[in-house]
Amino acid sequence: MTEPLFLGLIFSEDGRQLTAARVGNEPFYVLDDAGFRRHIRARELDEAVLHWLWEQIRGHERELAEQAAKMTGQEDIFSRAVLQQSLTHPEAYAEEIFRHGLPEETRMWMGMMGFRAIVNVHGELLRVDQPARAADDDAD
Repeated sequence: MTEPLFLGLIFSEDGRQLTAARVGNEPFYVLDDAGFRRHIRARELDEAVLHWLWEQIRGHERELAEQAAKMTGQEDIFSRAVLQQSLTHPEAYAEEIFRHGLPEETRMWMGMMGFRAIVNVHGELLRVDQPARAADDDAD
């Protein structure tokens, strides 16, 4: 892992975006706490955000797999089955996610959709804001 997975998407409680730094070979998020730079282990915070995302997926694996298959043009039954399996057991792919990271385009898209993970000064995930999703839910 060369940089934090959700770089650009993690914010402090007062709305400031966290930056990144490396200590040795380990990536950290850096939270400016009134001039004191608190270093938060990226792996731990990224795992918390991933677990939150996986909880949002639960129960919607089939629909998400179908949509992903359509978006990638791989609508055959085997591709859908692989996609659904990966969505049903995402934790099995965690190491691969950390090894390769999230593409910059994915982080940009998430940011444009209003995705923001909010942490306290100890680096604990407090909540995840998704305004675009809230607007969609209101329309139902």
